[in-house]
Amino acid sequence: MMRCGVAVALAAGLALAGCTASPSSSSSSSSRDLLNFNSAAAPDSSLGQRDLTAPEKKIITDAIAPSIRDAASAQYRWAKIPNALEGSVNYCGMVNAKSPYPAYNGLQAYIIEATVTGGKVSSAVVGLIAGGKDIEIVRKMCKKYDLDPGAAG
Repeated sequence: MMRCGVAVALAAGLALAGCTASPSSSSSSSSRDLLNFNSAAAPDSSLGQRDLTAPEKKIITDAIAPSIRDAASAQYRWAKIPNALEGSVNYCGMVNAKSPYPAYNGLQAYIIEATVTGGKVSSAVVGLIAGGKDIEIVRKMCKKYDLDPGAAG
């Protein structure tokens, strides 16, 4: 079972890596491929980053909850999110939680695609979450968007 979890995480990481190889020509689509993060805009460094609000954190925890066990006991480390007025942005963070795969129990990194409406996160979809030695897969994906889940406090 542990090998299956590692294989799934590696496959998802490779799929995401392939999806980020070419930039997207559109920032929105009518049908969303959960593993296609091309629609998420690269962070605009001129807009900076900001802290998440409590309602935004709830949206993200609700998106991550199905990927972990005992979501109520999970402890999040929140990083800053890229400022955006509208559209999609990628967000990376850390959670200390029980995983469906025992090798991933404990600290896990995740990347989500957040939809921003009116300058606030309005929805989120998990792209990848992994712990153990596979945490580096997520960190590499986050670095492609100039994000660092390790900066979460």
